Amino acid sequence: MHPIIFVLLGYLLGSLPFAVIVSRAFGLADPRSFGSGNPGATNVLRTGNKAAAVLTLLGDAAKGLAAMLIAGALGGDGTMVAVAGLAAFFGHLFPLFLRFKGGKGVATALGVLAGFSGWLALICVAAWVLVAAVSRYSSLAALVAAVVAPTAAWWLKLPVESTLAVAMMAAMLIQRHRANIQRLLSGTEGRLGAKK
Repeated sequence: MHPIIFVLLGYLLGSLPFAVIVSRAFGLADPRSFGSGNPGATNVLRTGNKAAAVLTLLGDAAKGLAAMLIAGALGGDGTMVAVAGLAAFFGHLFPLFLRFKGGKGVATALGVLAGFSGWLALICVAAWVLVAAVSRYSSLAALVAAVVAPTAAWWLKLPVESTLAVAMMAAMLIQRHRANIQRLLSGTEGRLGAKK
């Protein structure tokens, strides 16, 4: 199949805004209207509805993994599977259905990491949980996990295309957290569990 098919597949799956979909299903406010304004699980959690936040997290992660599984099922090689996963990640960052204003991509990146290697995903989740438990900052945990991801991919000896895709996602995750980094440095970043 032509590579553009895998790009479109991943991008459209990644564009599904689970934070908005789940919030509407639960009768919650649009997550873009409060808190960080980010359509992601952490902002949904600010409503106090943990079930909605968990479903958002699972949906965002699943679309990254699903893009890769479907690409593989359609006969895509390792490179095309990686391309589909990256496209899903960028679809979350710049979703067609939200006028290209998406989330930061942490959960979708996790789904893509799981598509590359369950061990890779587990290492990054462990890094996130450890930092979040100690600091109570979701953004700091995401930044540490982003730094850990390419190193872990290299350590696990993943294929070059997979490691490059992980490095690209890590760079974009850090870039998308620029405002969070500034708030962390100034001491104004919101902690996990804080409501809108």
